[in-house]
Amino acid sequence: MLKDQPWIRFAPEMLLEWKQARDEGRDVRLLRAVCEEIAKRAKTENQEEMAKSLKTQLDNAPVIKGYPFIEPSDYPGIQSAKPNRRHTFKLELTQDQLKNKLSGAWIGRISGCLLGKPVEGWQSKDLHKLLKDTQNFPMNRYIEKKDFTPYWEKQANPYATWADNINGIAPIDDDTNYTVFAMKLVQTYGKEFTPNDVLEAWLNWIPMFATCTAERVAYRNAGIGLLAPDTATYLNPYREWIGAQIRGDFFGYINVGDPDLAAEMAFRDASISHIKNGIYGEMMMAAMIAAAAASDDILTVIEAGLDEIPARSRLRKDIQVVLTWFREKMTYDEVIQQIHKLYDEGDSHGWCHTNSNAMIVVTALLYGDKDFGKSLCMAVQPGFDTDCNGATTGSILGMMLGETKIPELWSNPYHKTLATSIIGHNIVTVDELVNQTLELVKK
Repeated sequence: MLKDQPWIRFAPEMLLEWKQARDEGRDVRLLRAVCEEIAKRAKTENQEEMAKSLKTQLDNAPVIKGYPFIEPSDYPGIQSAKPNRRHTFKLELTQDQLKNKLSGAWIGRISGCLLGKPVEGWQSKDLHKLLKDTQNFPMNRYIEKKDFTPYWEKQANPYATWADNINGIAPIDDDTNYTVFAMKLVQTYGKEFTPNDVLEAWLNWIPMFATCTAERVAYRNAGIGLLAPDTATYLNPYREWIGAQIRGDFFGYINVGDPDLAAEMAFRDASISHIKNGIYGEMMMAAMIAAAAASDDILTVIEAGLDEIPARSRLRKDIQVVLTWFREKMTYDEVIQQIHKLYDEGDSHGWCHTNSNAMIVVTALLYGDKDFGKSLCMAVQPGFDTDCNGATTGSILGMMLGETKIPELWSNPYHKTLATSIIGHNIVTVDELVNQTLELVKK
């Protein structure tokens, strides 16, 4: 029923709003109990006005002494706060080579999304049991319904998007919707699009219930007349979740070799729905994809992304921690275990946060040895937001490797064909997407 649709009302998420205020350095310790009570009452009573009043108190709470992070949400502020270093790449690609890379990026995103989609929301212990019971642990291929034991035939959703259950078309998913959307955005508004152009295009081309969390809130806010960046901050407890991080790929695709411009376009997109690390996640991933077109060195690509975000941000700190673990020769399993200690997959705020999932993407890239399938599986196997992480990892590595180095087994289940919720793009082929992307690269 409409009244039960998630991510529209604010009061049920007051505990999440409290956690977000805490993360931003606010001293809100004394307000936790009342936030929990409002969220509890909101299940049966209208608590919206009370919740709004309480949010004002959270917003006005003082920042704790010694809070170490400087995290602006405006573009000039981000530019001032990021490291004083810019990555430039000499891109020498023929049109055929560029087309191969763009095709690899699209196939990577779609394949990674499909790999993680049927187990999105699963706890890692349940995912690992399924993988072990289907002789797919460590994960090395798609999950297929035909491999289910009698136990999983009863426990798993038989209608989910298992790779042998999709009728030859990659299913609709927000992780691929936004990539196609961004293509249409640039085709329609040009590369100088504004944040409010993005909002207008959302309202015109994306059904509201095809959006989730911060995107649905921003959509609602635009619908009541707010403009960016207010759409990102008004009653939006999801403002640092992963939603923007999954939207930036196309800006990397059309700015090959130019991570700075890719990140700037990503900022314009992210700022309608996110703040701080929510914005930085999209900027970082777009920059990494742009760099991956010109460099085959994973560390160089990661550094190109990191250098687009503030030096004293929580996201940069978390990614630097992963790099330190890698340099200290920790194993992949040990790194994933540490991420699980830092972020609780059983708590939606930890499960869906930009930072936890960005850490998994970077880990998969570092330990995947530039092997496409291995890297995708390393992004999905840890749990957390599985389709998001598979898609982003696939996009980055697909751009680096190109289609010719991606085994066909990854695109075979969907025949290089994708369904989306974007008006005018219900069914699209990879060839169509690549050709249209290539035209925008040239402009």
